Amino acid sequence: MTNEMLAQNANYALASAALVITVAMLCYALYLAQSVPVRERAESTARVPATVGGGAGEDLTDEGGAAAGDEPVETPARARKAAGIGGSLSWLGALLLLGSIVLRGVAVDRVPLGNLFEFSIAGCFFAMAVFCVAGLRRDLRWLGVFVTAFVVLVLMVASTAWYVEADELVPSLKSYWLPIHVTVATLSVGIFIVGAILSALYLMSDREVGGERFWRKLPAAQQLEKLAYSLHIIGFPLWTFTLIAGAIWAREAWGSYWNWDPKEVWTFVIWVVYAAYLHARATKNTSRRTANWIALAGFACIVINYTVVNFYFIGQHSYAQ
Repeated sequence: MTNEMLAQNANYALASAALVITVAMLCYALYLAQSVPVRERAESTARVPATVGGGAGEDLTDEGGAAAGDEPVETPARARKAAGIGGSLSWLGALLLLGSIVLRGVAVDRVPLGNLFEFSIAGCFFAMAVFCVAGLRRDLRWLGVFVTAFVVLVLMVASTAWYVEADELVPSLKSYWLPIHVTVATLSVGIFIVGAILSALYLMSDREVGGERFWRKLPAAQQLEKLAYSLHIIGFPLWTFTLIAGAIWAREAWGSYWNWDPKEVWTFVIWVVYAAYLHARATKNTSRRTANWIALAGFACIVINYTVVNFYFIGQHSYAQ
């Protein structure tokens, strides 16, 4: 198979992934629309009648808002079926994204992380992988529609506005640091994507923006916030490694660990903002809402770094467009 055919098949796999993930998004939306409201169940069973050794109306809810010892309420069969299909399609979509990445890499005999288009596809793959793998440990079917919708949006933009033909790397990128530095960066961005979605859901759910009835279908706000924190605390060390590895690579490529390149500066800004989030999250005097606003500011910095900075700031990373 020629390199041109491999590159074409990579594009076919990408288009197939976008279609599959779109259908998964619709399945998750159907599940969310028909599933039993988790918070409504928790509230209805939060207080139990008086029993021997217990006072009337004793609150038995745990810290996450669910009733202690409460068994899951049966979800309608149609909702379960939709969620099952969505889960299977999510895995298939992630595998198709991985296939697209591998085929493109084989077509040009390099790691396919040399420009914004390739970085975006890898970031979408890691976001889907994080969601799918995390879903093996806990029920995240309610999160599926939000993750898949974001991934589909990024895939659409990447396939149109950011698409470039598969080609050789520029000399500056021909280094063993490319698969190390950029792979860890895309993995951390994939984690931050899911974390940012959870932070946004927490902030909206805490205020019940858009109607109380809808937000009753999701876990309690406190549970959303804890999930967001658990992802951010994993992504932050990975981004720290990205910053350090980038400095080492810069020393080898350009002769200095720090060159005040726009991408370097924004990578450090992102690190500072997420460090501020973790500090705020650990500070008792800082509200969880404030901390999660800082987390969203960090993700906004990531978006700026890989869009505005890539296209409008001249620097040593300009080839990464």
